[in-house]
Amino acid sequence: MKLTELLIPLSLSFAIVLLIMPLFIAYFQMKKHGQEIQDDGPTWHIAKSGTPTMGGLVFLIAIVITTVVTGAWQESLTTGLWLIIFILVLYGGLGFLDDFIKIFKKRNLGLNSKQKFLGQVLGGLVFYLAYRMEGFSSTLTLPLIGDVPLGVLYGLFAIFWLVGFSNAVNLTDGIDGLVSGLGIISFAAYGVIAWHQQQTDILLICVATVGSLLGFFIYNKKPAKIFMGDVGSLALGGMLAAISIALHQEWTLLLIGLVYVIETLSVMLQVASYKLTGKRLFKMAPIHHHFEMSGWSEWKVDIVFWIVGLLMSALTLAIIL
Repeated sequence: MKLTELLIPLSLSFAIVLLIMPLFIAYFQMKKHGQEIQDDGPTWHIAKSGTPTMGGLVFLIAIVITTVVTGAWQESLTTGLWLIIFILVLYGGLGFLDDFIKIFKKRNLGLNSKQKFLGQVLGGLVFYLAYRMEGFSSTLTLPLIGDVPLGVLYGLFAIFWLVGFSNAVNLTDGIDGLVSGLGIISFAAYGVIAWHQQQTDILLICVATVGSLLGFFIYNKKPAKIFMGDVGSLALGGMLAAISIALHQEWTLLLIGLVYVIETLSVMLQVASYKLTGKRLFKMAPIHHHFEMSGWSEWKVDIVFWIVGLLMSALTLAIIL
């Protein structure tokens, strides 16, 4: 696929978000539906209460439309691509239900953790079964080690990978523009890998996602006019995991998604430390809030975390290309 042809999915997804998002924001403002800010968050985030959310619904629709249209044009609507779209729709659907309950029931919490986890696991199981039925490999390729055949254990790995990174991106989505910026970097990196492997199907959805997130970032950067909500963050995390599996480069997500990993580890360490010692390691977790409470502005947190994501993505590409 020529690089100039990538401008079509990039521009189409960008335009869809750019055109629909103002209407979406206006509707939420008219109905006075907005994000309920958690009471235990940073006190200065209270000012964001009432900001429209669920913006992820718009960019997910843009991704699906763009991918299906350009995929049909390029004759690249493969089973692997449909599996990624399946994860996008299912995990996005779980996030949508979660956001819907928060907004219309005026509650900080939507679906409980068990409900979301069960839905994510079942989705991961369906993904793996369809993946194996199509004859895809159950072998992990690791740097310096080589191929590691896992057999049926690959199913457990795939479910863990999908659920883990879906929640990791969700945890990272806590300040204006952070995940939308990181997502642009992460999906662009996987787009380069897909282009190198000549996997046009995966390349198309990566480019469509980058375009849609560029459009969303215009409205999500500080001060955010809209948040992506769980509908966006859960879907993006699941997509990243599914794409790394489809490209047989699963390990790369530990580098390309290092910020998401660190955010998740900060929460796990905070909980473990408090339960074992009664003391907190961080002023607040996830770790982006720790830096906020240490005096960093949201823009500074964003820029530093984006730089980390960019450097890790560049390192990954240097290793495998």
